[in-house]
Amino acid sequence: MTTIAQDDLISSVADALQYISFYHPPDFIHALAEAYKREQSPAAQDAIAQILVNSRMCAEGHRPICQDTGIVTVFVEIGMDVRWQAVMGLEEMINEGVRQAYTNPDNPLRASIVSDPAGLRRNTGDNTPAVIHTRIVPGNQVDIIIAAKGGGSENKARFTILNPGDDIAGWVEQTLPGMGAGWCPPGILGIGIGGTAEKAMLLAKQSLMTPIDIAELLQRGPDNALEELRLDIYRRVNALGIGAQGLGGVTTVLDVKICDYPTHAASKPVAMIPNCAATRHVHFSLDGSGPARLAPPQLQDWPDITWEAGAQARRVNLDNISQNEIKQWQPGERLLLSGHLLTGRDAAHKRIAELLQSGQALPDGLDFHNRFIYYVGPVDPVGDEVVGPAGPTTATRMDKFTDIMLDQAGLLGMIGKAERGQHTIDAIREHQSVYLIATGGAAYLVAQAIRDSRVVAFPELGMEAVYEFDVQDMPVTVAVDSRGVSLHQTGPAEWQAKLAGIPIEQG
Repeated sequence: MTTIAQDDLISSVADALQYISFYHPPDFIHALAEAYKREQSPAAQDAIAQILVNSRMCAEGHRPICQDTGIVTVFVEIGMDVRWQAVMGLEEMINEGVRQAYTNPDNPLRASIVSDPAGLRRNTGDNTPAVIHTRIVPGNQVDIIIAAKGGGSENKARFTILNPGDDIAGWVEQTLPGMGAGWCPPGILGIGIGGTAEKAMLLAKQSLMTPIDIAELLQRGPDNALEELRLDIYRRVNALGIGAQGLGGVTTVLDVKICDYPTHAASKPVAMIPNCAATRHVHFSLDGSGPARLAPPQLQDWPDITWEAGAQARRVNLDNISQNEIKQWQPGERLLLSGHLLTGRDAAHKRIAELLQSGQALPDGLDFHNRFIYYVGPVDPVGDEVVGPAGPTTATRMDKFTDIMLDQAGLLGMIGKAERGQHTIDAIREHQSVYLIATGGAAYLVAQAIRDSRVVAFPELGMEAVYEFDVQDMPVTVAVDSRGVSLHQTGPAEWQAKLAGIPIEQG
């Protein structure tokens, strides 16, 4: 009989969440480094370089890889010969570990969880509660897989129930382009097949916890039908040309993972969940000897890659910018932004729209005329930082507010990640505005460009408040120009055509 102490579980969960906030799994780093080597699209290769450089910076600085430090998902297997030295229940202990991790003063993690999800959506303040899945199994230890899943990739989960004879790979191939780039490719695609609706979704999530091994599979060839399906989906998805950040390129997924389960003869439930460029998960066990010990990866696990904006980048002064200037910018062009910009996410946009629609004034000091807005919810700063990791959030969620922000608020341009919808592209063209993207998954790198930060409005919204950032040489790319040409449309189309003649057999 093994005895697990309450404090050992709590501290192990807290340590694991801190660990995965700044350490990518080595298998992900190796796979991404190989993708960088074989990438032929300059824009996609540049994005991958930023992600890799950001990853190493976070490993060295012990700061979050992404500003979205995720919703905590925990898979627990409890041996039947385990007993507990505890006064708290299992979920209470795990949630206490989450609370300690996310409020750690040395590396505070962003609290993103809201309660009353269909109503007031109040932030719980400490990222609790976690989503916990428990199994009782033979044995005398507790095995835990813990993950922190970003909202951008989680929002792209898809589910269907196919007819028994339908083609799963075909469904994935047809569905994935509609997911857009908000999940920050390149990442891993998790597929769950069988069971019931909820079981298929759980299988897809569990599949993402397994190591990346597509290179080995490509080399040795498939041994069974599921491995054949993995390779089929891997080839089809990469042939779509979506590429890193949706800009067009050779690699859209680094691996395809599949878990299956017996199902009803009339059904074929299929779930698909992507993991983003901030892939975060770790496995540990408790055997009664104390808390888990997680060995840090070696710095040589990261490739020797540097990133620079490039001599061809256009330098832009945000404090002295005009509509005539942004008309000169071309899709795919690299810009280095300096000066002052405002920030805002979903909650702030909702409040701004409500004020404008009711004829009320915006809060004192909040003026969007001829300004740029950055869609971001930063991590709290530590030490001498002016702001913590501050990468972009998915711009598509702000599409429904774009008309009013451009027309009534007087906004000049927007910065985020992923594509914009056609209605928003039309509004950008009509107002001769512009949409720029920063690299998702490079939050710590982007934050190095922020020289000052202050809250301008809605401080009660926490990370969703409106800030003003003073930036210097913040790297962005023109994604939708003032004519309404979208790089997220032209880039993948170009690379899909190119890939028709390029083999995707590399590991």
